[in-house]
Amino acid sequence: MSRIGNKIIIVPEGVKVTIDGSNVTCQGAKGTLTVTLNHGIEAQLNGNEIKVIRQNDTKQVKQNHGTSRANLHNAIVGVHDGYTKILQMEGIGYKAVMQGESIVLSAGYSHTVTIHPDAGVKISVAQVNNKPEITVSGIDKQAVGQTAARIREVRRPEPYLGKGIRYKGERIILKEGKRAAGGKK
Repeated sequence: MSRIGNKIIIVPEGVKVTIDGSNVTCQGAKGTLTVTLNHGIEAQLNGNEIKVIRQNDTKQVKQNHGTSRANLHNAIVGVHDGYTKILQMEGIGYKAVMQGESIVLSAGYSHTVTIHPDAGVKISVAQVNNKPEITVSGIDKQAVGQTAARIREVRRPEPYLGKGIRYKGERIILKEGKRAAGGKK
């Protein structure tokens, strides 16, 4: 029994859902996304409710039931509201500059790093308290998360001073340095 797979998806106003076999197309104010349901999974549209049903109870179909429902729900939320991830840069001399649609990062290396966004993803940079704040937004949850993860991977936060690129609101647990950990001799 899949608790997530059995949940009904409520389609908000302004979103049009079209089911064509295993392809479900969602159109909203932000754009259009198509989700391909896994083998053995089908979707039924009743008014403004979508129910995801599995055709049999084989192990693989049971495993795909919740995943298919979650992917379809993410597409509906994406075309209606969109997704946003915000990253902050901590460190002396760390900079982020837009170059066309790409972002150029100076993160303590001897060279700059250029990150190109995935298709359908927009990146913007703002200065907050003299620190760069990078906003990644789009309608595809996976593409937004992947682009934000690639930006964060350039310089992950280190555990001693907390310098690096982090998600907004991310809590970094700092370690004690050598001097604080030293004992009596």
